Amino acid sequence: MHIHPLITDSATLANLCSRLADADFVTVDTEFMRESTYYPELCLIQIADVNEAAAIDPMAPGIDLKPLLELLVENEDVLKVVHAGGQDIEIVYNLTGKTPYPLFDTQVAAMALGQGEQIGYSNLVDSWLGISVDKGARFTDWSRRPLDERQIEYAIGDVTHLAAIFPKMLERLRKTGRGAWLDQEMERLADPANYANDPDLAWKRVRVSGRKPDMLGRLKAIARWRELEAQGKDLPRGRIVKDETLGDLAGNPPRKQADLAKVRGLSATWGTNDIGARLMAAIEGATPLSAEELPPRDDRKPGLGKEGSLVADLLKLLLKIRSRDIDVASKLLARSDELEALAAGTRKGLPMLEGWRYDQFGRDALDLVEGRLAFAVQGGRLTMTRTEEVA
Repeated sequence: MHIHPLITDSATLANLCSRLADADFVTVDTEFMRESTYYPELCLIQIADVNEAAAIDPMAPGIDLKPLLELLVENEDVLKVVHAGGQDIEIVYNLTGKTPYPLFDTQVAAMALGQGEQIGYSNLVDSWLGISVDKGARFTDWSRRPLDERQIEYAIGDVTHLAAIFPKMLERLRKTGRGAWLDQEMERLADPANYANDPDLAWKRVRVSGRKPDMLGRLKAIARWRELEAQGKDLPRGRIVKDETLGDLAGNPPRKQADLAKVRGLSATWGTNDIGARLMAAIEGATPLSAEELPPRDDRKPGLGKEGSLVADLLKLLLKIRSRDIDVASKLLARSDELEALAAGTRKGLPMLEGWRYDQFGRDALDLVEGRLAFAVQGGRLTMTRTEEVA
């Protein structure tokens, strides 16, 4: 494979993208910094196919990234391969309003091949290629210039190794017949809605106790205010106001701006300054959350009770047995909230009761809660056994 020098000019990048536009797939990775900003600061982009690889410097003066971004989000003939690519996808979305498509995430694929739920990149490379990845540059400050040769070599390795792994992984998926299992997961990963930080939904990320509509209405209003402040200032949300302070403000709203000076987690200056005034305006303008927006009474155990909780525990045990037997990550088959919903009586809208998940696990789960399946110990191994059909 030909490794290009660091690309810092538009003409070289355009020529590279023109060639990669004819590839069956490209592997993609990014290096970024986000410790002190709301939006991740893109510092390096790496891309490869089976013939060539390059690192691109997006911070180079005057460089035009348009050919690269068009390759990623407009060219649907080229598969984009990433590993644990959520943050890489987010960066592309922030730049274009679109996501790379079609998409293949090797971490998700590894789940279908029995390599755990969140296999790290270095472990993936070691298991598929027998190569030990040098982690020395992992925590480097990628925003500093110039980048040295070791940094660039480390960064390009992320995509050259993936370019070697992906065809092997694809062949294994074909042999096991599990490629179709991943279609839904890859579509979900590529859904732009996952990467749009809607200020009106920001309150759902803040953990609070209680379901009072007026309290949650205030939380929605001030979480929206914080999101817009963070976006406008390009600062992390926690630099504006921490989650626990938002919860305190929602539950115990100040009567006047001067009271903000007494709130734990806020500077005393908020009692008189402009940002404090904007926060008070958000609190005063809040309206109670509508019945349609109220969260379930208990997100973890919807309508369960003691007996239902025991059924959910049995379903989790069944999931462990089934994922062990077919050598697949349990998270790919079903999630805990689905199991609890099934135990509570839900039968519609659960992914595990549809398609391949139903065939591999959902049917057994349904049979368990309806009395047609039981656990047994055979030869010291926990297994499942069929019972008589329930009349």
